[in-house]
Amino acid sequence: MLSPPSLRHLTFPAITAGLVAVLVGYASSAALIFQAAEAAGASALQTGGWLTMLGLAMGVTSIGLSLWYRTPVLTAWSTPGAALLATSLPGTSVAEAVGVFIFASALILLCGVTGLFARLMNHIPQAISAAMLAGILLRFGMDAFTSLSLDFPLAGSMCLAWLLCRRYLPRYAVVIALLTGLLAAALSGSIHFSDEPLRFSLPSYTAPHFTFATLLGIGLPFFIVTMASQNAPGIATLRAAGYPTPVSSLMSWTGLAALLLAPFGVFSVCIAAITAAICMGPEVHPDPQRRYWGAVCAGFFYLVAGIFGAAVVQLFNAVPPALIHTLAGLALLGTIAGSLQRALADESQRDAAVITFLITASGLSLLGVGAAFWGVLGGVIAHLALGLPERKKRLL
Repeated sequence: MLSPPSLRHLTFPAITAGLVAVLVGYASSAALIFQAAEAAGASALQTGGWLTMLGLAMGVTSIGLSLWYRTPVLTAWSTPGAALLATSLPGTSVAEAVGVFIFASALILLCGVTGLFARLMNHIPQAISAAMLAGILLRFGMDAFTSLSLDFPLAGSMCLAWLLCRRYLPRYAVVIALLTGLLAAALSGSIHFSDEPLRFSLPSYTAPHFTFATLLGIGLPFFIVTMASQNAPGIATLRAAGYPTPVSSLMSWTGLAALLLAPFGVFSVCIAAITAAICMGPEVHPDPQRRYWGAVCAGFFYLVAGIFGAAVVQLFNAVPPALIHTLAGLALLGTIAGSLQRALADESQRDAAVITFLITASGLSLLGVGAAFWGVLGGVIAHLALGLPERKKRLL
């Protein structure tokens, strides 16, 4: 039986990890939400309301699921899904867009209730899941150092601060790197706040309108992309970190949350992968069973971001991109190293894991589905093909 959560296990590194996770989540994909809302013909007020409800939805689900399962379950909107919506929604109405959201969320809920998605995930070896996670995070790790060419004083000072703290204060390395980056940006005058005042954006209800063309042409691809490119990597991230979470329950709760809130602009509620990995590192807490506080803190910051809606983007846009990229890369270095170690530990699965890693890291996109899905598919095919002769020997 799980012990009740205790605030004495809440650490400052966990709070920082939650802040960094939300910062990275908004900075990396909030622009796609604006584009998707604009493609559907949503007004500026409606778009702000969408962001408000998305923040509240991620906050409530992240806090609730993490505390209930004592696992760092961080939720997120579907970034690949938002990209698909931005290119597919032009010519549709806001009501039709909401109909697409409801349709896709209902299908996700159905996958959770029936257990279909869980049975599929159970057939993926852990080495392949870990390799996929490493492939997803590779670009973020590289960005920590390519940012040196964008702003050498800022990125260089952050990397140096992180390196020194990893030697003497390892649990606070990311915290010190963040503070160093903010100080360097402030001294160089790189922080630019907008003149527009911060404002609240109240969500508004939109009655859905369902058409066969939009459900088949947009809703079904949106569902497939969300499951293949967001939920599957999210579940694999949890399992690669050693958290055997109940897949069907997570799909059911996130699908239900998105279904209920879809009329207010919540186009998806998914299991996070990249931002969740920030909350799973050893810096959050030495005990893996206490790291769920990182996701709980992220949920709190999502709630704060949701209260201000679109105004939060002004805050994230005020800091230079090099700070965000460097911070994300440094925060994920430990997770990348651990994922590679788990992916290559079993020699019998090493070739399949390397194939998964390379396909995922390549950024390959086919049929509108991202590299994570094709990486896992390629790895599973390689695993089965390479294991076939050995099975035949055992039979003989």
